[in-house]
Amino acid sequence: MFEPFLEFAFMRRALVGCLALSLSAPPLGVFLVLRRLSLIGDALGHAILPGVAFAVAVFGLSLLAMSVGGVLAGLAVVLGAGLAARGTALREDASLAGFYLVALALGVAIVSASGGRIDLMALLFGAVLAVDDPALLFMAGTASVTLIALAVMWRPLVIETFDPGFLRAARGRGAVWHLGFLALVVLNLVAAFHALGTLMAVGLMMLPATAARFWSASLGGQVVAAALLAMVASATGLTLSFHADVPTGPAIVLTAGALWLVSLAAGPQGSLLAQVLRRPHYAG
Repeated sequence: MFEPFLEFAFMRRALVGCLALSLSAPPLGVFLVLRRLSLIGDALGHAILPGVAFAVAVFGLSLLAMSVGGVLAGLAVVLGAGLAARGTALREDASLAGFYLVALALGVAIVSASGGRIDLMALLFGAVLAVDDPALLFMAGTASVTLIALAVMWRPLVIETFDPGFLRAARGRGAVWHLGFLALVVLNLVAAFHALGTLMAVGLMMLPATAARFWSASLGGQVVAAALLAMVASATGLTLSFHADVPTGPAIVLTAGALWLVSLAAGPQGSLLAQVLRRPHYAG
């Protein structure tokens, strides 16, 4: 199990990058689940595609250009959906769906117009084993910024998640915290894109977060469980990918999916097994 990481530097870089993402992305996913915004992660993962594709078309495979382009595209979709929801009768999830579909189509159009200079499969599914030192530093920096930001905004974010009406009554600037939280989601999806692509990036964020619900009833416990499950999925997926010669990104996400299914079936909190054991038995 440990041989690939001891022998090959690219495997070590991939592992460290995925572990860094496992510390920051799944805790954000926990909040998305609690706020009933689970599919927003998937929408934002698609929304960054036009920014990344445009950056590649203009500047080539530049880490800085792709990161800036992805962040700007994701933030544009977030801000556009938020303004549309607050200025019209459209709900935020519906406006976000419209914006992200337009962004996805625009990204594919940019790739098509590039005349084959952009590898669409690499953009969509990533290349974990091609993570270089600059990408690794970006992932680690993103994880550090996210954890510090979560520590700063933890209390108002929790209140805004469970009782937004109270935060509005207390003039707690709930919209500011909400937009700041979504900005962190975009930043983590862009960081994960460099390893997993725009389609697979959201898997490492959301699958451990949904699985964590079956391991702890408290918010703090779910955050810790989500990060641990993501780290297990990253290490196991990389190992399976190396030995079974399967694509690395899908291997990691499939491993996270397997952990989610196990949690759904037999986790100690609210799983199928837990519900059966809690069901009262009456003597005949």
